[in-house]
Amino acid sequence: MTHPATNIVWDAIVIGTGIGGGTIGRALAEAGQKVLFLEQGAAGFRSERNGLSEIFIPEARLTRGLWPTPLRVTLNGQESAFYAPLGAGVGGSSAFYAATLERPERHDLEDTQDRPHPTGGWPVGFDTMHDWYARAAAMYRVYGTADPLSAETPLPLRDPPGLTETEAALMNSLGAVGLHPYHAHTAIERTPDCLNCLGTKCPRRCKMDGRSAGVEPALATGNATLIDRALVTRLAAEGDQITHVEARVDGVPQRFTARRYVLAGGALGSARLLLASGSEAWPEGLANRSGLVGRNLMFHLNEMFALWPKGGGDDGATKAISLRDLYHGADRFGTVQAMGIRASYGEIVHYLNLMLARSALARVPGARQMTRLPAALAARLFGHAQIFVGLLEDLPYEGNRVTYDPAQPDRLSVVYDFAPELLARRRGFRRAIRRAFRGHRRMFLGLTPELNYGHPCGTLRFGSDPARSVLRPDCRSHDVENLWVADASFMPTSMGVNPSLTIAANALRVADILVKEPFQ
Repeated sequence: MTHPATNIVWDAIVIGTGIGGGTIGRALAEAGQKVLFLEQGAAGFRSERNGLSEIFIPEARLTRGLWPTPLRVTLNGQESAFYAPLGAGVGGSSAFYAATLERPERHDLEDTQDRPHPTGGWPVGFDTMHDWYARAAAMYRVYGTADPLSAETPLPLRDPPGLTETEAALMNSLGAVGLHPYHAHTAIERTPDCLNCLGTKCPRRCKMDGRSAGVEPALATGNATLIDRALVTRLAAEGDQITHVEARVDGVPQRFTARRYVLAGGALGSARLLLASGSEAWPEGLANRSGLVGRNLMFHLNEMFALWPKGGGDDGATKAISLRDLYHGADRFGTVQAMGIRASYGEIVHYLNLMLARSALARVPGARQMTRLPAALAARLFGHAQIFVGLLEDLPYEGNRVTYDPAQPDRLSVVYDFAPELLARRRGFRRAIRRAFRGHRRMFLGLTPELNYGHPCGTLRFGSDPARSVLRPDCRSHDVENLWVADASFMPTSMGVNPSLTIAANALRVADILVKEPFQ
């Protein structure tokens, strides 16, 4: 049966409904354009509150808004498969995120006098992005306090809720050793009886994500339509124009047509779709004359550690604390922030199982049951410790990439090797964390490098040189005239902060360009 939406020529088709797709779709719809969202996962119900889980049935995972299949990773030549923290429903991965929306510093985007940029800088600088960050912060209703170490004009932040006894004790003790903590920039309304849905879907509209701040307001304009369970399989093109989208909606093949097409399926999904859209005219994948589609894949490296508060009560886990003392230093380190979890038995089992899935023991029968005893012992050891994470900036290398196998078109796979300079910076980052948190009882939670698989970026980098980038500075394809990108794949470096606010700000910037540019 042909879907009614196939009979409409849309102003824009947005593929993906995460923080990039939801943001740009809302901006276009509010400007009066007719927008069609195509989402691989299910729309779900507002009453759902499931989190990231390791359910193994693909259909059950899609129903819960989770990526349906394991991510296949070849890491330093060793293959593994595991369920990465990726969403596949309305809101994408942002439906499960912890709603931390931090703005980067100037040195993340530009080559500054005291902080040379490893790539020479982004094609769009901090001053150009400044107002878009402010608009994104307002759209996502971000609250928090300014970083006291930043020389830039602060974001327009809402006042945060009051600190708990534990949070206040941590703020005081960190300040006493010369650190500069501030209230993390967070996009949760904190309504009465707030569920504080960090890592889970929120059944209310108080967590600002790609669904609540993007898709739902877009639909409310009457200018946007959402089709869920729509697996986009190919972008068909003639010359330098996409002619239509090929998709399976509830398993039925459909074709959708628009004047413009916006990729927002995430840095892994968008790159894979272009590689899957190859043809005789595009033998290496659509929009891939540069040969860089899927390449320059980056994550962050996580340095997780337990920190015991000095004094204060047992108020539960905190997400309120962030600090940039190491991020502002000479090395390309990143922010350190509370994760919003404590070292409880369930959390420890979850992370031990993730580590196990990426190790040589993954195929040992019953190995997953072996994590319970060490988790129980660790939970008793950690007690009321809060879990913090340092985000170490990753840099682009062409060998780190998304791969595509036509024999397994639905498979999501990547190849990644740790660069020697990254491992050296990691050692320096761990030493810096030890020094910075002196006087506090602390313990690193890992020995080996840990990629943050929830922060993929860089696979369709933007730039001015078509030979060295996939997208123009306005995030339009160098090769395909009616194709734009609005997810994390545009980023040429990963920065030292969470990527969400940058994705949203850039999506608003690209939407403004599309609204002002007349249709051909």
